[in-house]
Amino acid sequence: MEKNTSPVLEIRHMNISFLQYEKGFRQVELPVISDLNLTIEEGEMVAVVGSSGSGKSLLAHGVMGILPYNASMGGEMIYRGQPLTRKRIQKLRGNEIVMVPQSTSYLDPLMKVGQQICKGSRDEEKKKKLNQIFHRFSLEEKVQQQYPFELSGGMTRRIMISTALIENPRLVIADEPTPGLHLKMAKRAMEHFRQLADMGAGVLVITHDLELALETADKVVVFYAGHTIEEANASDFKEVSLLRHPYTRALWKAIPQNGFESIPGIQPYVKEMPKGCPFAPRCEKRTAECEGEIPYRKVRDGYVRCLYDA
Repeated sequence: MEKNTSPVLEIRHMNISFLQYEKGFRQVELPVISDLNLTIEEGEMVAVVGSSGSGKSLLAHGVMGILPYNASMGGEMIYRGQPLTRKRIQKLRGNEIVMVPQSTSYLDPLMKVGQQICKGSRDEEKKKKLNQIFHRFSLEEKVQQQYPFELSGGMTRRIMISTALIENPRLVIADEPTPGLHLKMAKRAMEHFRQLADMGAGVLVITHDLELALETADKVVVFYAGHTIEEANASDFKEVSLLRHPYTRALWKAIPQNGFESIPGIQPYVKEMPKGCPFAPRCEKRTAECEGEIPYRKVRDGYVRCLYDA
């Protein structure tokens, strides 16, 4: 794979909002993602982690250009040094840029899974590669002749991951790829994404499972209430003192081997977003200054959106 000096993907200040109607014909714009930033290099696996409702999956849909009709998106997306426009993503989607979606409904119920993965191709090399992928995932070759409704949930999930492995992509986006898989198979799936990165692709895995992500990712981007609040090397999670944001440290402490601790409060709903830092109502270090603008700044080889890093 030809080496490119630019990052595979740069996202700068992505924002996504939805237009909704309230009380008849009154239009309301809901800013679900307010400020998202991340960079993925060739050969790098980046995990985006955060709780449900933080807007993680919208990131994947925004990059792939498949947001619903009532959504609007701002900010910049740069793919291999050039703007990732709507026209460009339509050309690259499914070839250079592939996505493993969260919902299994993306599979065509009227097409056999082998045909879907190979996109109808009868190429012998692709067929051979498909057989190898099925062997890795403990799937029998006869499954290729089955329809999605004939498969279990775990099998369907493995089929969806296979759609990314069959290509030679430069950017892979996996949106919650492991739900429904038992731990051993989930780890194996993450290892396959790791292999894609080792082959030169940039890999973005969106997940709520921080513990699983840390086993294979190079970098972790922490998302909270529509904001990127920290970007850290996976190695920083070896010690809580190396982390920069109070929420990231709370995630670390919530891992079973780190005490399984929880913090009071919940992530704010988009209509009830506080001024300034979205985490401030749950933060022990909050001050009046936290109600102002919170810069996203570089700290110790990482980034944090906080006035008072540890």
